Amino acid sequence: MNFEIKYKDARARLGVLKTPHGNIKTPALMPVIHPGKQTIKVEDYGAELVITNAYLIYKNEDLREIAINEGVHELINFDGPIMTDSGSFQLSEYGDVQITNKEIVKFQEKIGTDIGTSLDIPTPPSVKKERAEKELAITLERAIEALEVRQELMLNSVVQGSTYPDLRSECAEILGKMDFQVHPIGAVVPLMESYRYKELVEVVMASVSHLPDSRPRHLMGAGHPMVFALAVAMGCDLFDSAAYILYAEDDRLLMPNGTIKLENLHEMPCSCEVCTNHTPEQLRQMDKKERVQLIAQHNLLISFAEIRQIRQAIIQGNLWELVEQRCRAHPFLLEALRTLKNYSEDLEKYDPPYKKSAFFYSGPESLNRPEVYRHLMKLDRIPNKKSVLILPRSRKPYSEYLHDIPRRYYKFKGNEEIKDIPIGDVQITVVDVPFGVIPLELDQVYPLAQNESPADYDENSICMVNKVLQDYLEGFQAAFISEDVVETFQLGGKFPMDIVHEIPETLKLEVDDNQRIKMIADYQFGTGAGEALFNGDVDIVKSRKTGKIRHVYADQELIATLRASDGVFVLGREGARRLHSFLPYPKNRVVVNQDAEPFAREGKSIFAKFVINCDIDIHAKEEVLIVNEEDQLLAFGKSVLNGKEILDFNIGQAVKTRKGGF
Repeated sequence: MNFEIKYKDARARLGVLKTPHGNIKTPALMPVIHPGKQTIKVEDYGAELVITNAYLIYKNEDLREIAINEGVHELINFDGPIMTDSGSFQLSEYGDVQITNKEIVKFQEKIGTDIGTSLDIPTPPSVKKERAEKELAITLERAIEALEVRQELMLNSVVQGSTYPDLRSECAEILGKMDFQVHPIGAVVPLMESYRYKELVEVVMASVSHLPDSRPRHLMGAGHPMVFALAVAMGCDLFDSAAYILYAEDDRLLMPNGTIKLENLHEMPCSCEVCTNHTPEQLRQMDKKERVQLIAQHNLLISFAEIRQIRQAIIQGNLWELVEQRCRAHPFLLEALRTLKNYSEDLEKYDPPYKKSAFFYSGPESLNRPEVYRHLMKLDRIPNKKSVLILPRSRKPYSEYLHDIPRRYYKFKGNEEIKDIPIGDVQITVVDVPFGVIPLELDQVYPLAQNESPADYDENSICMVNKVLQDYLEGFQAAFISEDVVETFQLGGKFPMDIVHEIPETLKLEVDDNQRIKMIADYQFGTGAGEALFNGDVDIVKSRKTGKIRHVYADQELIATLRASDGVFVLGREGARRLHSFLPYPKNRVVVNQDAEPFAREGKSIFAKFVINCDIDIHAKEEVLIVNEEDQLLAFGKSVLNGKEILDFNIGQAVKTRKGGF
């Protein structure tokens, strides 16, 4: 399989799929081409890949003869990659097809299709489980049969299982062990037609979480642009659309936030060439055939524009904001988005921890994003001090605006007075939405500093912070909580607190540089990493312009650089040595074979096919150590993929090496 990931966000992948007739950028939309009726040149509107129906071609003698003699590309007049369906749609609609699985697979190869499909059984939603299991068994048998008869044909194998997540997962697991190139997720059109988006999320997540990461996933029949962003965030790479023409025939215009009927239009809805050059009344007065063509063109332009916007959002790292915008277009889409909270652990593993774009809070659903889940998990890596001082939000970075903080506080537990506790024993922590609690030493780390949320907290945010604070405070002997925090987050009934006191002026609200670098390292690499990296005498160098920490040295050897854009450490050679000595194998490691070892030592990037093992918990864009089978340190760099992807892929980069030479 020749599929390579270039950028990631959430479970989304911007990649390149190579086929005999050209490369495809993913996510990609495939317009459905009817082999005997196509009137629109879809490549003029952005199509790099199309899908047509091999069964319809097979049934029609004239079409079949052209396809066999001249090829399917000549038949539908499209030079780029073509995917063909096997007749499963007709099977679901009419209950039978006059062709066997072997015959349709051989026929697809004969007519020169790029990606063919086995004749699966598309089990509709909500049938009895016994039927779903029986039909799934047939689908799997036909998948094996398709592999036996194909020669060079790239093959789809469709994940089925109705609305039973366990059957979907079982099917995906079995198919993933076979030699297929693409995996469609089938029989979901009825869910979308009836707005059962919550179940769609469950079906998709049950499937993608058990499919190989190295193969593209195709959400079959998902042709409306309002679902693209959500589906891409869940890991879908390909979509097919007949909606552009079917909706046009019904005088309906597609938009990313829904569908508009021509009869209700007073103004055209966008700035595409159709909407710019025509009025609603002009379209209504046109001949039906001409009107359908124009509306179909609008629908294609809107659909491809949405795909391009999604790709850009993946590169920028703000796909989740786009998903939240799109899902607010319909109540049941919003319900689907909220359902993703049940998959936070899975999504966090695939979501890169560092991105170009800031975190924008757009509503309660933002509290369920992977960044929030990850932060709350990482808090456990930080050793607790004796006491904690909880302060309200201020301008960012918080540590530079502590003079704005009110100095009135409640005492939560413990007998100590804050004036009697050495500053080194007090953990100063800011409370803010959406991350709950932020130790002051981490206030420059992404995305704790690179985020924006409304000053007027909603009820969900208040409840979330309330719960996070309860858990957080359990780790301290004494807690001093700002009066503003108590009132804002409704803590009065939750904690037995003393009366309000004043924070002594002698207590300076500031961050010790040594404590800052150690806590960032613990947060980034795990508990104890800070002491391992920065033990003994270290020289902290700050930026003359900003006054922020930039480099940390020991005996003039660079340990690490604190990256200005996201406040995390980029290792130096000495830092890689120290981290390698501290972390147990295989933590934070990518293990390469003997062939790659000399290239790693030279500082060359590591490709996935040379990796024989790695830490499965590695995320994309993290600092990693490159070692050989004996755990000898060869180099260090930045991961391109997560641990599971590194082990699954056989092409493309796994790690961008920074330095070798060990």
